[in-house]
Amino acid sequence: MTDTLIIERTGRIQTWIINAADVANAITGDDFIAAFESAITAVNEDTEVAAVILTGAGRFFSAGGNIHEMRQKKGVFGQPPLQQRHGYRAGIQRIPRAMHGCEVPVIAAVNGAAIGAGCDLAAMCDLRIASENAYFAESFVQLGLIPGDGGAWFLPQAVGWARAAEMTFTGDRVDAATALAWGLVNDVVGPDDLLPAAHRLATRIAKNPVHAVRIAKRLLLESRRASLESALTLAAAMQPLAHLDPEHHRRVADLTDRQNRVSN
Repeated sequence: MTDTLIIERTGRIQTWIINAADVANAITGDDFIAAFESAITAVNEDTEVAAVILTGAGRFFSAGGNIHEMRQKKGVFGQPPLQQRHGYRAGIQRIPRAMHGCEVPVIAAVNGAAIGAGCDLAAMCDLRIASENAYFAESFVQLGLIPGDGGAWFLPQAVGWARAAEMTFTGDRVDAATALAWGLVNDVVGPDDLLPAAHRLATRIAKNPVHAVRIAKRLLLESRRASLESALTLAAAMQPLAHLDPEHHRRVADLTDRQNRVSN
């Protein structure tokens, strides 16, 4: 595992730390992208993992693309247009595909600036908690670019079309308090309480049966674009799997036993 993505584990909760302070935690390089994909593949296969917290080391959550590589025309930025199109699909766009396929709830603990692709990475997470020092900027247009990493799909899911359009067309910063008012984040806390708050939320998730949470996440994701009838059909197909989980049987038995004790 590359040092630019540090993975820690406490019980059933993993913490992923983007650790590239020299480039403001930019999402750059095939090694980082491959490490991100590998981390998601690993949690999908490990049914003991109940939740993931994603954060950045230092002052930045992520500054998105590597500006220095853009200026120096390194990597994909120096390729001809047709090759660059392939470079995006074979490079940065692997992250949104992987995130969309992650079975485990992912909580973004946004510790600082989330800019460009960093803002989009936060939007790819299922839940977001922001430090009071955090801010978000869908800043591509300010550099004459567009969200090439899937942000045009993920950001409206998080804040609605009108707010996403405002962020995308202006590129302006959105501070933590505004992000909370807009529904981009679930909570705003002091810097010292950010990771504890993320762990408290992750613990609330982790107390539930892992398979039920994973199936529920998939149902939510698939229902984003589905008709009501399609969503109901998918739920009817998924629910029997949940009914077969021994943990479901145990919890039903515990609940009925408590109810019996109360009624007696």
